[in-house]
Amino acid sequence: MRRPEKPIIIDVEASGFGGMSYPIEIGIAFDDDTKYCALILPAPEWDHWDSGAEKVHRIARDILETYGKPIQEVAKILTQLLDGKTLYTDGWVVDKPWLTTLFHKAQMKMNFFVSPLEVILSEQQMERWHHTKDKVLAEVKDQRHRASFDAWVIQETYRRTLLESED
Repeated sequence: MRRPEKPIIIDVEASGFGGMSYPIEIGIAFDDDTKYCALILPAPEWDHWDSGAEKVHRIARDILETYGKPIQEVAKILTQLLDGKTLYTDGWVVDKPWLTTLFHKAQMKMNFFVSPLEVILSEQQMERWHHTKDKVLAEVKDQRHRASFDAWVIQETYRRTLLESED
């Protein structure tokens, strides 16, 4: 299998860690070095909030209520940007359900694919992953924990481990 040089990476931040949680931010690192990020205005019935998750993503619910985009708008933008593309995530078991929740609420069909990052990682890349990711993070001090930044870190770590495994 030919591995992409720079896969499109998606990261989703959520209101919590369990089944009642919902997406609050989507971040994408594209293969052309552009990024997309959007805060999501929660639906009125989306009321689960985990303060532990908030400590990780540092996005307060009132920030979402002030700056979040409506669910349908975010889903529409994603379908326009991602039509037919395959995106990869390092948190497929949570990111995919959160995207499904978003699109279900928007009453729209996802027209793109989300796959686990592991399907394109070689064994050599997996062995180097944590060390390389730590180096990437050390080089970009003072970055906020946001979905698009996290997606870029994953993409850059993938790229570097791919180059190292080809040497």
